[in-house]
Amino acid sequence: MKIVHRLAVITTILTACGSAWAQNPPQVSTKKVEGTENVYIFRYGGHQSMFVVTSQGVIATDPISYERPAKPYIDAIKAVTDKPIKYVIYSHHHYDHAAGGRAFKDLGAIFIAHRRLKERWLDLKKQNALLADVVMPDQVVDDKKTIRLGGTTLELVYVGRNHSDNSLVMRLPKEKLVFVVDFAPIESIQFRNIPDNASPLEYIASLKKLASLNWDRLIPGHPNAGGRLGTKKDVEDDIAYMEDLSAEVKKAADAGKCFDTAMKEVKLPKYEKWANYENGLAANVERFCYWWGRGY
Repeated sequence: MKIVHRLAVITTILTACGSAWAQNPPQVSTKKVEGTENVYIFRYGGHQSMFVVTSQGVIATDPISYERPAKPYIDAIKAVTDKPIKYVIYSHHHYDHAAGGRAFKDLGAIFIAHRRLKERWLDLKKQNALLADVVMPDQVVDDKKTIRLGGTTLELVYVGRNHSDNSLVMRLPKEKLVFVVDFAPIESIQFRNIPDNASPLEYIASLKKLASLNWDRLIPGHPNAGGRLGTKKDVEDDIAYMEDLSAEVKKAADAGKCFDTAMKEVKLPKYEKWANYENGLAANVERFCYWWGRGY
């Protein structure tokens, strides 16, 4: 009876631990993308990067080591392969994804980004405002660039201004995967007041360009919707949300309700179950109020 009792206690403890792990996943994790031979997702807290292992080396994306050590990401890659890290590709210039690449550069990696990212960082450097561990790109992209390494092809595609003016879509044609950071969230409204974009309508246009590319699954820069990969429908839903928001805010602007009244009154119940709806919708409304109410 005592043995049975102890087994029952141990089972209860293990079940509780498993439940806690599910609710509080480890800070760092690596998983291979299902259906691929060499594509991995590295997660660091609420941020994700993609890396691809080839016979000639590794293509890594976003260091995501801003205010975090870079070592866990490098260790995750080394746990999978002993091949060198040949490239690091920046998705865009925001520090939470792009800062902290020094440890990768020390290993000899070549850094690639959109041309506007480099221009922005050079301006910050002139003002002594660039973070010390930020690595300037060695190569830049305008509209498109293709990287070929060890039998793997990776396309870097610029689809226009959105969450930033230098966001790159990274597409693996063979695997029909894309890595897209921040501007196409999965089951989540847009970030705060949709900063750092020239026009909300350009933002929508960039989402439509993303949807027109040939891919089946989307690896996001943040593990929204339970960490699942995105689909074309998710991007189409983002487009629908932005267009619905735009239409409702235009009505409010035409009625003279921008900013404060519109931010309180405009509701989109169709999307109320999306992440950040309660806390972020008013700020999303504010951005479109600038567009429809002030012209910028």
